[in-house]
Amino acid sequence: MTSLAYPEGVEPTPPGPPGRTLPPLPDLPAPPAVPNTPPGWYSDPWGMAEWRWWDGWAWTGHVSINPERKPKLPGWLSWPVVVGLLFAVPLTAFIAFGDPLAVVLAFIPMIIVGPVLFWLDRVEPEPLQSRIHAFLWGGTISGVVAGTINSIVYAASSETVAAVFSAPLTEESMKTLGIIWALRRKEIDGVMDGVVYAGWVALGFAVVENFLYFSDAASQDVLVQTVIVRGFMTPFAHPLFTAWSGLAIGWAVARRTSVAVALTWGLPLAIFSHGAWNGALSVAEENENVLLVAIPGFVLLFLSAGIAVAMIRKREQGHFLRLVPMLANRYGLTAQEIAIFGQWRTMLSTRKRLPKNQRKSFDQVHGNLARLAALHNRPGDLDSAAEAVLVSRLRRARAGE
Repeated sequence: MTSLAYPEGVEPTPPGPPGRTLPPLPDLPAPPAVPNTPPGWYSDPWGMAEWRWWDGWAWTGHVSINPERKPKLPGWLSWPVVVGLLFAVPLTAFIAFGDPLAVVLAFIPMIIVGPVLFWLDRVEPEPLQSRIHAFLWGGTISGVVAGTINSIVYAASSETVAAVFSAPLTEESMKTLGIIWALRRKEIDGVMDGVVYAGWVALGFAVVENFLYFSDAASQDVLVQTVIVRGFMTPFAHPLFTAWSGLAIGWAVARRTSVAVALTWGLPLAIFSHGAWNGALSVAEENENVLLVAIPGFVLLFLSAGIAVAMIRKREQGHFLRLVPMLANRYGLTAQEIAIFGQWRTMLSTRKRLPKNQRKSFDQVHGNLARLAALHNRPGDLDSAAEAVLVSRLRRARAGE
């Protein structure tokens, strides 16, 4: 076991007193899995469930309560995603065989939107396997179900009806289910988590949807124009539509209110913004002047949404920094760790100065501290069971295991 060695030159700051009276720190049993234990499902050491996923480094939040059957899938998969992959993979392979360039270009939104989602997620980084699952959900379940329904509506009515009514309703509903699945796994702690998972689900959907759009555009010899519009000019469209659902879910979780009630405004806003976008594009095919009004309007909408998300991130960053002194007192952080994690710029610059082989442990320390901060920031009683899991992970990360 080697402790995480931080660079020198960071002046410590005093931890300060806790902001409120807290229950005693949970008495944590030693994790039964040892280093070099392969990833898999094992008996939950805290007894909160029958099985808990060990990722090869530490215990995760993925649990199963079925005492008779050990789950077979890792955290980045689920049975709905597996079923979706059975349909999505052959379709992708077929498109790649006929037009491999279309598949390669379809990942352009990921190159543009992905770094933004990582930046938004920097305050409380989500596990990589959870982000992969969200991306796969969008590219499989959302794409397959919505694509099937939209094709039926298109065949029974018209392209306009499918684009303006069917697509927004089915696509946003299926993408929202992907966020709800993350909620079911207890991966959403607040508003920013909801927005981040919405972004990854929507990005997965956008990439797979581009397979079809770019392949069709190549057959009509308009691939360059389509790539410019969908890949470079509007890569944030789907993430911003679905962000309304993610915002509603995260808002409800942060305030411990009904998610179903929150979705009565979040999901309709996602559907409406998606439908308005598709409607403007459909009308513009016959009257190009519509774009002179629609495009500036949507640019303003997207900028407003971007500013709102940035403000939410700034607020959650502030919550984390304000709780660092209390976290230090409760979990025994060193003076050097307090100095690093108590100042945002210091934390980022420290990470850059660390050797690459220590950055994973640093990110694990930061991630678990941020999730503990989110746990303490919720109204109501502290969830001691969830705290026990996070403290165990924090201790392993601080030891640099």
